[in-house]
Amino acid sequence: MTGILVAAGLSLLVSLLSMPLVIRILFKFKFGQEVRDDGPEGHKTKQGTPTMGGIVIILGAIIGYFASHLVLRTAPTVSGLLVMFLFVGMGCVGFLDDFIKIYKRRSLGLRSGAKMLGQTIVGVGFAVGVTQFPNGYGYTPASPQLSFLRDFGPPMMLGVFVIWALFLIVGFSNAVNLTDGLDGLATGATILSLVAYVIIGNWQLRQSCVAYLSPSCYPVRDPLDLAVVAAAVLGGCIGFLWYNAPPAKIFMGDTGSLALGGLIVGLAITTRTQLLLLVIGGLFVLITMSVMIQISSFRLTGKRVFRMAPLQHHFELKGWAETTIVIRFWIIQGLLVGIGIGLFYLEWMPR
Repeated sequence: MTGILVAAGLSLLVSLLSMPLVIRILFKFKFGQEVRDDGPEGHKTKQGTPTMGGIVIILGAIIGYFASHLVLRTAPTVSGLLVMFLFVGMGCVGFLDDFIKIYKRRSLGLRSGAKMLGQTIVGVGFAVGVTQFPNGYGYTPASPQLSFLRDFGPPMMLGVFVIWALFLIVGFSNAVNLTDGLDGLATGATILSLVAYVIIGNWQLRQSCVAYLSPSCYPVRDPLDLAVVAAAVLGGCIGFLWYNAPPAKIFMGDTGSLALGGLIVGLAITTRTQLLLLVIGGLFVLITMSVMIQISSFRLTGKRVFRMAPLQHHFELKGWAETTIVIRFWIIQGLLVGIGIGLFYLEWMPR
């Protein structure tokens, strides 16, 4: 528990204290947001707002995570390092995307093929890595099985598991990216998801099969360190939200959204809660579905279901204030996270 608090606290401090300097540097070099011409009219005022703030979330999380191990004199675990690799790697892909947008002064960065290639390289490295490195009990960071509240079904072949993991990683990193359209929306929703994984990791530690064997124990390799990773990123996100709250002084950019989406999937895979992610990350799923519905409807019928997709922009065009949309979407995400944690706990309860 001490490691969780140290990681979250240090990451929060790094994020809070470094953000003003980062904002000034981004302003100086004119690293500002390029707004889409076809976006909501109210977004024109966001033009030039510093972006790539996800760098600070990543920096704070790295310092918080490794400093917590240094303070407690413990070694980082394989599970923790692999999830951090996915987090930082996806952030690097997002950074390239943001940099190209800024350098070329356009709202589109990396071409879709190049972006997918970067996500694939990082995702495959993570997916292969989590099936290796068994500990003394034979537990690897993840198992090649599907999981909801724990593993179920027959093991998948390595290639099939890699494809499945890559589907989740690319899907959720882009889902967080789609959600990052209003000030504070994606950051707040991510914070709520990370709270869930801090609780899940801590609970799996206390009910670990390493401590005692029982029908309801969890064969998770490094549950405590996964909670520390979640807490480190959580602290960085809270510090970032201080400056990203409406009206935002800085945006996370693809640097932050791709990194956070990858991180959430990494935690889901290593805590053996892959399909539970559809509930814990439910807001991201709903917003992504709105885009899919809009595209499908327009291609099939020539008509749009929403005034604009993603979903948050539909409500903007209906006249809802930005802060109203953000807070109501946070409430929806909070309810979904509560349901996810409740399902996780109820499954464990002795019958």
